[in-house]
Amino acid sequence: MLHSTWRGMFRRTALAAALGAVVTGLGVVAPVATSAAAAAGTLQQVTTFGSNPGNLAMYEYAPSGLAAGAPLVVALHGCTQSASDYHAHSGWQKFADQWGFAVVYPQTSSANNSLSCFSWFDSAKDTRGKGEAASVKQMVDTAVAQYGSDRTRVFVTGLSAGGGMTADLLADYPDVFAGGAVDSGLPAQCATTQTAASGCQYSAQNLTPKQWGDKVRNSYPGYTGPWPRVAIWQGSSDTTVAPVNGTELRDQWTDVWGIGQTASSTRTLTGGTTESVYDDSTGKAAVALFSVSGMAHGLAVNPGSGADQCGTTGTYYLNYICSSYHTAKFWGLDGSGGGGTGSLPAPSGLTVTGTTGTGASLSWNAVSGAASYNVYRGGSKVGSATSTAYTDTGLSAGTAYSYTVAAVDSSGAVGASSAAVTATTTGSAPACYTANNYQQVQAGRAHQSGGYTYANGSGQNMGLYNVAITHTLKETSTGYFVIADSGC
Repeated sequence: MLHSTWRGMFRRTALAAALGAVVTGLGVVAPVATSAAAAAGTLQQVTTFGSNPGNLAMYEYAPSGLAAGAPLVVALHGCTQSASDYHAHSGWQKFADQWGFAVVYPQTSSANNSLSCFSWFDSAKDTRGKGEAASVKQMVDTAVAQYGSDRTRVFVTGLSAGGGMTADLLADYPDVFAGGAVDSGLPAQCATTQTAASGCQYSAQNLTPKQWGDKVRNSYPGYTGPWPRVAIWQGSSDTTVAPVNGTELRDQWTDVWGIGQTASSTRTLTGGTTESVYDDSTGKAAVALFSVSGMAHGLAVNPGSGADQCGTTGTYYLNYICSSYHTAKFWGLDGSGGGGTGSLPAPSGLTVTGTTGTGASLSWNAVSGAASYNVYRGGSKVGSATSTAYTDTGLSAGTAYSYTVAAVDSSGAVGASSAAVTATTTGSAPACYTANNYQQVQAGRAHQSGGYTYANGSGQNMGLYNVAITHTLKETSTGYFVIADSGC
């Protein structure tokens, strides 16, 4: 699932594609078309996001009413897959809706690689400022501007070839990504040519942790900022990406963090999964290795309605455990800040009791054994309380904010986070304009090209340039407009 020299498991797929067959479930069908009515709550394509040197397509998903300052997740599919396929199976939509963040899905194609693999093994495409890596960075910049995302909480994850590219992106752009998750993937810069890729896939490279770490450090020489927190997922029965890659990824990123290769803690999870956590000097999880016993090559999902379940099964989507849930928790997207070790349950009954132009008041039900409560706005801790009420201040008028609360025990361990609630401050909201496409262009909020209309800033396709199609545009920042038909 990683590069075009593969045989075996992909021979039938490649043959079917060559014969013009439609291979369902693998994304060999045409990608999702840009919809003129696309809006929040749907997967949509963004047609303009920069110079795009890597020749990628950009798709995105954001829940309705997404608050400013929310996190952003970038999710890269595997070979023979597509953005829509990954969105449908991986489970990321569930947690984007539940915890309030946007997801960007880069998509490659057979024009770049015969099996639509991301080029994790090509130094002209997977290094800082070049090719596919640069295109993904441009997607991040576009989405951050569009949604007002928190630049300190941008994360990247990927499966197989997408996992290899994820590792490269974390090494290339540690100043962009706060964390990553490599699912059935490979260490950063394991191969720099396609001919070397097979060796990385199938066998150990026999490098020391320092040698692995140097591959990351050399990807952005002189960088002195914080390193991303990295989750690693690997099946023990994977014959496409040998399980040793999980160990090598562990060695690479623990060395980058300057910590040892002995786990700080280990626990057993569902689906035959063993989680080994490696803490930084402050005691917070920096690296986590999730080894899934018996799992072959693919992304671990676990369909169901449980809080820790997600996704749907399919080719390379394997029913073991919801990896997206545990990855999101590891990053702190649930509002815990990541690395929480407490056993206290999530507070129930979180409610917005009042808002002003600059503040929001909250209340919730008490948790037995709680010494205090942490309050999170958009996933970042903004305060704490010993009672079951809190008022957040210093907010902007007419703006939606997402809140969660977690109980803290007497030892300082943070428990599970509550479900999120949204508080909208009073006062003037961002400006919204409803008009037909012709009027939007004449007013300077959109432009037309090739007979179609595109929103200024976001570049979202609004449909034909005429008076028969009407949209609502929201100005999220000066001169930057997004389609807001579902509500502004």
